Amino acid sequence: MDQSTRPPDVETVLVVVDDAAVLAVASKVLRRGGYEVLEAGGGEAALEVAGQVDGKISVLLSDVVMPSMNGRELGDAFRERYPDVRIIFMSAYTEDEVILRGIRLAEVDFIPKPFSVQGLRDKVREVLDRDDG
Repeated sequence: MDQSTRPPDVETVLVVVDDAAVLAVASKVLRRGGYEVLEAGGGEAALEVAGQVDGKISVLLSDVVMPSMNGRELGDAFRERYPDVRIIFMSAYTEDEVILRGIRLAEVDFIPKPFSVQGLRDKVREVLDRDDG
């Protein structure tokens, strides 16, 4: 669907994963869940996509461990440029490794990999429905 003709109530998720198979699966799961999905294979590409999209990104779903720009760095850039975008981090690494990369799990939305179809959809819905005000 063309961004300019998309209904305003469609929620958009930008999925950022450097593993093409995980990117494809997460995107497919979210599309089937009714979300508009944008994809990026890394942090720099995600910032480029976000800068080009004509419409609002509701959620950034980003892997933590990626080459060049990791998830924490991408999250920081998004918070600065797009303060209303919700952020969910995902990782297959242990909690200790995630914390060492600068993310405290108690302070962020996080989903461990591997995730189930319903688990991913539930996490995105939970984050979107939460009133942070």
